[in-house]
Amino acid sequence: MHDLILRPSHTTLAVGKMLCLGKNYEKHAREMGGEVPADPVVFMKPATALVRSGGVVQIPRVSREMHHEVELVVVIGRTARDVAESDAMDVVLGYGVGLDMTLRDLQAGAKKRGEPWTIAKGFDTSAPISEIVPRDLVADPHALSMRLSVNGEVRQHGSTADMILGIPRIISYLSSVFTLERGDCIFTGTPEGVGQVIAGDRLFAEIEGLVTLEVTIAERN
Repeated sequence: MHDLILRPSHTTLAVGKMLCLGKNYEKHAREMGGEVPADPVVFMKPATALVRSGGVVQIPRVSREMHHEVELVVVIGRTARDVAESDAMDVVLGYGVGLDMTLRDLQAGAKKRGEPWTIAKGFDTSAPISEIVPRDLVADPHALSMRLSVNGEVRQHGSTADMILGIPRIISYLSSVFTLERGDCIFTGTPEGVGQVIAGDRLFAEIEGLVTLEVTIAERN
């Protein structure tokens, strides 16, 4: 079952494609050893990457270095193409907190060889997402405080106010390339502080006052 849970009704919504932005926070771009890109950096995750809160993120046997990246997730509510920035917020269904789990060793190798990041970013269980809160209950999605703790220790703490590209610009750009559909998820980038996790670690992510997400790390059998 690759479904999102919608609050407050606790109904479900089948997840569509997951479109993810890289380097959308300046300090994270710098900590990764690169400049802030002139154009959006976009990659995708399949529906099989979804994990609900309380689930398990599995480290594939092909990797020895998994990292956490906490992010605001925007969920699309209706089909949209070539959306103007002024209309972009109208296609948003709601918001959640997500984790862009990354196989950093595989990503580094792919970057060095000029190859895609598909395996490093899109492996099974690489996209934990919380319950989704309706957009009308979020006063300003550009003023949300995000936090990620590993085994009770805070690793990442940032604000969506620091995104380089805001949600209207992200939606407008993505909809000029992809047809956006109900259930599609947009990962909007991560603040600084990313780091490695290992089997047995417990991750707790939150957007303060809005939603929480908890997952456990395990080796894949």
